[in-house]
Amino acid sequence: MVIRVAVVGATGRLGSTACDLIERQSDLKLVARLDSRSDLGEMLGADVVLDVTAPGVSATVVDHAVRNGLKVLVGTSGWNEDRLRTLRTLIDAHADAGVVVVPNFSIGSVVATHLSTIAARYFESIEIVETHHAAKVDSPSGTAVRTAELIGHARAELGPVVAPHTDQRARGQQVASVPIHSLRLQGAQARQDVHFGGTGEVLTISHETLSASSYEAGILIGLRAAAEATGLIVGLDALIGLTSGSIDVDDDA
Repeated sequence: MVIRVAVVGATGRLGSTACDLIERQSDLKLVARLDSRSDLGEMLGADVVLDVTAPGVSATVVDHAVRNGLKVLVGTSGWNEDRLRTLRTLIDAHADAGVVVVPNFSIGSVVATHLSTIAARYFESIEIVETHHAAKVDSPSGTAVRTAELIGHARAELGPVVAPHTDQRARGQQVASVPIHSLRLQGAQARQDVHFGGTGEVLTISHETLSASSYEAGILIGLRAAAEATGLIVGLDALIGLTSGSIDVDDDA
């Protein structure tokens, strides 16, 4: 079976990478490339819609796809727990709907986040520093937000991390009590450092993206999973067997 894919955000960094990758696969066919000037109706010939747009646009793209019976793979930042609960409501209203949300397509990044959830149970002082290229429009990154949320879940029975300085903007934006510091620099690609402080020691779990090729394996895993997906799946970790850190986004959560 050949999976027909429409890429929304095809002219962006990740969109261009995805289009080139899809065209090299025998089981995938690129049927539409949509940019900011495109009519969303152009996606309707696809089996799977890959959304790699912007946080302010992504929800509209996903809503249109789900309402028209298309499976969706979301690679856009900004899908925090609150937005995922709203998405769950939309999916529940449409039989056979399936959406996979992947904050980061890098296998290494997902593994680093998973390791951070393990370490989070042993340290009370935790902060995240994430660095991306100067053109990235959102901060904190979707990867950092998901990492913080998963750390919060891992510490659910232990309580929040030690970060009492909510009135000090230079101390970072707190997500699930974890301060996140965002850097946007020319020459940078993508890097995340999760710092854990303990008595007499500091542990740092780092991941750095050196080229866009690091996303290719995750994009392929996501597209093939999305074609068969039902309901809402969050995170590449859920697709590669690292399920212990998955977020519960049920309406009662």
